[in-house]
Amino acid sequence: MPLVVLCGRPGSGKSRRAAELREALGGPERAAHVVAEAEGGRAALRAEVERRLSRRDVVIVDAGNELRSIRYELYCAARQAGTPRCLLHCAGGAGGPDEPPFEEPDPSCRWDRPLFTVRGEEPLPLGDIRAALFESAPPPPHRATRTQPLQSCGFLHQLDRVTQDVLAAVLAAQRSGAQPGETIRVPGVAEGLVLSRPVSVAELSRLRRQFISYTKMQPSDENLPQLASMFLQYLSRSIQ
Repeated sequence: MPLVVLCGRPGSGKSRRAAELREALGGPERAAHVVAEAEGGRAALRAEVERRLSRRDVVIVDAGNELRSIRYELYCAARQAGTPRCLLHCAGGAGGPDEPPFEEPDPSCRWDRPLFTVRGEEPLPLGDIRAALFESAPPPPHRATRTQPLQSCGFLHQLDRVTQDVLAAVLAAQRSGAQPGETIRVPGVAEGLVLSRPVSVAELSRLRRQFISYTKMQPSDENLPQLASMFLQYLSRSIQ
């Protein structure tokens, strides 16, 4: 059943809105579950959402979901499950200096729509939310989200090697003094990568694991020549 993803800065009222949604969307015919941030970070959150998604219940994600990449992961989870979803942006709040930057939802991005925004004490647009969740056909799974069997050990080996090579080139460029805005080149790849900020080993490794996880869903020998370019494009979208 449907997925409602909340996003917003700390103090914007997400938990209160999640409670309102659970009361409004749950009932005798369906349960409404609230999945909140906990230890384990985004990986644990995504795993719990995937575990809860079913044909019957509503899943409400009470978390900051500050980054586009997090919202994209939840979009993929809903699409793979074949269930409608929507995004509720709780505007307002104030992020502290230790909080991650908040990337505003963009309704032109498919993973940020349908988008509903509430501010302060505004009432929830429950009619529109219900229509998006219960009256809309779920989008069909596509190659990026449809689980497929792994085709060959050779594909996985190449995926591992290529992504390692890209990370090595990015880290080497940063160690050599590459500045934000400069194009980082990877040997054998026509396109480059332009970073807006320095990126740590930990962040690059996390993005590599995510890319490998997504790419395993659609293993194809046709993609082998483009793996490095695909990974560079993924890094460019994920690092803002």
